[in-house]
Amino acid sequence: HILFLFTMVFLLNPATWAGEIIEGREAWPHSRPYMAHLRIQHGKKILGCGGFLVEESFVLTAAHCWGEEINVTLGAHKIKDKERTQQKITVRQQIPHPEYDDKTLNNDIMLLKLAEPAKLDGWVETIALPCAGEEAEPGMVCRVAGWGCTIATDHSSAASALQEVEVEVLADAECNYRNYVSSTMLCAGLPWKGKDSAKGDSGGPLVCGGKAQGIVSWGPDTPPGVYTRVSTFIDWIHKKMRRP
Repeated sequence: HILFLFTMVFLLNPATWAGEIIEGREAWPHSRPYMAHLRIQHGKKILGCGGFLVEESFVLTAAHCWGEEINVTLGAHKIKDKERTQQKITVRQQIPHPEYDDKTLNNDIMLLKLAEPAKLDGWVETIALPCAGEEAEPGMVCRVAGWGCTIATDHSSAASALQEVEVEVLADAECNYRNYVSSTMLCAGLPWKGKDSAKGDSGGPLVCGGKAQGIVSWGPDTPPGVYTRVSTFIDWIHKKMRRP
């Protein structure tokens, strides 16, 4: 059922953008209150991505998760259900990194400014970001979560409940892909166990030590996957969030 969002995907041989959790498990309900589900209007299609709340009015995601219109759901566990914990907020402004390259997926990061601030109530909370230059070292154990592919208005191809998987930060050499850039990308997965993120998880966080160290970006059909290295973009993130 694979459906690609953008033409750029076909240029990333052998890599494609990332999707549903592979070899993971259902997350404990509402244990990740920073998670955001993005419903993206892209032409005549409705697609999905992940994201994460970093301030009441801002969600961080991947730049390749853009669309004509984006609606954010916060506080969800089963995205198909009408849970009382859910907050649905439209996106007022999409702010992709100015040096984002849609052919190589370098600088694959985007801020979404919400039309109204999220209510932080325990079901919905922000997640901490690393400091500039604070690296996730190889061997660090992290978690990534997502609902997987969403390619229909009824979310028929999305996971019913939030899924998560434990992965390990790997040395850059393990992601020996043509378009891998170590200064802006992070390599993670558990290749020997087949654990990885995949298509509808794009834009979701790679959480290491309670901080969002990476953003699900792209990779081949088998692990390891490639994540945007968040610490590289901290100054840009704070600058954009401060701007009126």
